[in-house]
This record gives sequence, structure tokens and C-alpha cells, in this order.
Amino acid sequence: MSVIEVSGDAMVDDILGADFDENVNDDLKPTEKRIMGMVSYVTSFLGGSISIGTFSLGAGLLGILTLPQAIAAIFIGCLVIAIALTIVGACGNKYGIPFTVQLRSSFGTAGVKIPGIIRGLPAIVWFGFLSWIGAGAINSCLKIMFGFDCLPVVYILFTMLQVAMSIKGFEGIKVIGNVSCVFILAVLAYMLYLVNTQFPSEIHTAFANVKGSWGMPFWAATTSFLGVYSTTIVNASDYSRNATEDIKSVKSVVAYVLGIVPGTMFLGVIGLLMTAATGNSDPIEVFSTIVDNKVITVIVLLFLAFAQITANVLNNIVPPAYVLMESFKMKWTHATILVGILSVCVMPWKLVTGDSAAGLALFTQFYSAFLGPIFAVMAVDYHILRKKKLNMNDMYDKEGCFKGVNWAAVIAIIIGSVCSLFIMDLSWYVSLIPTGVVYYILMKTMKSSKGFRKGTIFED
Repeated sequence: MSVIEVSGDAMVDDILGADFDENVNDDLKPTEKRIMGMVSYVTSFLGGSISIGTFSLGAGLLGILTLPQAIAAIFIGCLVIAIALTIVGACGNKYGIPFTVQLRSSFGTAGVKIPGIIRGLPAIVWFGFLSWIGAGAINSCLKIMFGFDCLPVVYILFTMLQVAMSIKGFEGIKVIGNVSCVFILAVLAYMLYLVNTQFPSEIHTAFANVKGSWGMPFWAATTSFLGVYSTTIVNASDYSRNATEDIKSVKSVVAYVLGIVPGTMFLGVIGLLMTAATGNSDPIEVFSTIVDNKVITVIVLLFLAFAQITANVLNNIVPPAYVLMESFKMKWTHATILVGILSVCVMPWKLVTGDSAAGLALFTQFYSAFLGPIFAVMAVDYHILRKKKLNMNDMYDKEGCFKGVNWAAVIAIIIGSVCSLFIMDLSWYVSLIPTGVVYYILMKTMKSSKGFRKGTIFED
């Protein structure tokens, strides 16, 4: 069977055989309409980059790195993210498929549940965490303006709002990103101005005796900031499938850099400086107390809440929703609602503690140890073994050559994860080469992977 390549303007009926077209969930079919041009794509990631988790990670660098070292660590982490997103997202941009379908060629139609769950669980935890923070910001606004104070109620309503917005899919994400872009940059610039003008002496004192390091602590910091996006990296195709076909290669890297670096850099540095100035790593408490003007305080807090919506919709709702659709044949609406329910079940109010900054960094490094290997398998499979060519009918045929579990991929990610756990500070980086090499060798030699060799350089 010939390889069928997909154009963004192609009809699904031209991509899939009739038998497959009838039995495939509409939301998992190759994208028919590409709705995100360069501007929309950049702004969507800019909105998604504004996460309080980044603030907390920046706060966690206090006493470890100097300010220039912290800035460099954040930038390097963002640059690695941009390159990795481009590598994985190339498949989605070319063929219009989501990451749960992309995984079939490397993990198998049944095996996709393994990386899907590994990707989905951190997203649900982040969704709950960011929703609780965002609800706290809204609750503070209501308290200032009306004297209303009931965080649990606000949290439930805030979670429901995000789920409702996510049901609209990427049309909703496009609107959110385009609207919020200017507002986000303006508020971030104001925050940075505020902390530098109000607390110059406190900041100088906090950094006076910090020697910093360009060694392991520095690269551990890059891993932490990289870890925020290590979940997003593996499902890059969920976003790139909606981008116009010209957003690839160098242009794709540029789009990710423009979308990720400003927000991540601003918020990470602000978290570091504000913690240095106040000794408090809770952003809601900090912003509620340092601003004298109530109107400005409300505006800033509303920004924080709105920013969590953009981050959650893009990074933490869409991916686990696709996993649920693939694993349990759920509809998009039902999957997004279930993600919202599960995010409440993780009890995010217990994650927000005085030690949350350090705990969050450890959390990102830990799950990065498992997500790095998944990235390595996907990259080797698509770019090296298959030379960027996929047969769409094979990808959607659950009884075909990709049926079951590809144990070569499973074994590879286990070995890669074990390797990375020995050096937790560099977990994502450490996992890449062992995983990629093991996957390559096993794909070439394992008898059980014979079917998965179809379309690869090892095909008989």
C-alpha cells in the first residue's frame, strides 16, 4: 500500500479508507481545516506559558543561582523546549494527526495507553494546582471588592468555566490566545517594574551572598523549567495539527521561542525577585499585599486567574482528554468533563503549601524522567526509522501491523527512565540517548516488533 501524505486542505475521505473512516472518532481523524496561522499559534503558546508553576520554580532558585544564571537557565530550558516541540510536532503538522494516533506506530494501538497515562496524569495534577491558584486570585478580588470569601465555591465554578471553554476545542484556544496576548505582556511588564522599584535594597541583600553555580545546580534549573513543558512536548502534534502547513522546521522553532520565552522568562524572574524581596513564594499573597492601589491589585489578580485559564486549556486539558478518547472511546465533551472531575480529585489545596516551590521542582524533575524517554522513542521512530513517512491507513487500522503493544518501545522507556532516576537533577536529558539507542536496537532485533518494522528502514 502506498504512503498517503496529508495536506491541510485534504478531505478525510481522501486520507482514510472507507472502512476506517466510518469507525474512527471524528476528533481523532486527521485535521481537515488548519485554523492557526503564525500569529494565532504564537499567541496561543504565549497565553499557555503564563503558569504560576513557573513563578514557583523561579522562587525555588533563590539562594541557588545568581540572577544572570537564573535568566540563562530559563532561556536555555525554553530553547530546548522549542526544538523538542518542533521535532515531535513535525508529524502532526504534516499529517494532521493527534499524538495518541502518532504513538501507534511506536507503541502500538494498545500500547499507546502507557505513554498516554504517563502524559495525562501530570497534566491533571497541574490542572488542579493551577485552578486552585487561579480561584484563589479570583477569591481575593471578590474579597477586596465585595467582602465575599468562599474559596471552595470559587474553585468549583472556576474549574467548570475552564472545562466549558475547553469543550470548544482549538477554536476556543485561538480566541483566548489572541485576546489575552497584549494584556499578558502588559501586566508582566508592570509586575517586573513594580518589584524592581519597590524592593531594590531587599533584592540586592537577598543576592549579595549568592555565589551561584554554572555546574549541576544550573543545569538542574534548566531541567525544572524544561519539565514544565516536558508534558507538552510529547503531545506537540495536538497543537501542530491545527497550525498551517508553513509552520515547520525553522519557522516552527521561531514560533515556539516567541510564544514560550517571553512569558516563561518574565514570570520565572518575577517569582525569583518577588520571593527575594518579600520572603514569600505564594504569588497571590505577594500581589495582594505589595500593591497599594486596590484597582491595580484587582487587575493583577484577575490577570493571574485568566493566565491559568490559558495555561490549563492549552497544556492540561487537551492532552488527557485525547488520552481518554483514545483509551475509552469517549467523546470530546465527555472527556474534558472527566478531566475536570479528576483534577478536583487530586486535592490541589494540599499541594499549595509553604514548601510548594521546592516540591514543585522535584515533581517536574520526577515526571520528566518518564516523559523524556517517550520523546526519545517518538523522535527516533518518526525521524530516523520512518524517515518522516507514514501510511495513514496503517495508523488507523487497529487490526493491522500496529496492533497490540510494541514491547521495544515499552522496554526502551523503562530503561531510559531508570537511567534518568539515577541523576534526577538532569532527568530529561539523561534519558534521551539510552532510550533512543535501546529502541533502535530492539526495533531491529526483536521478533515481536516485526509488524512494527513495516514502513521503517528495517522492513524486510
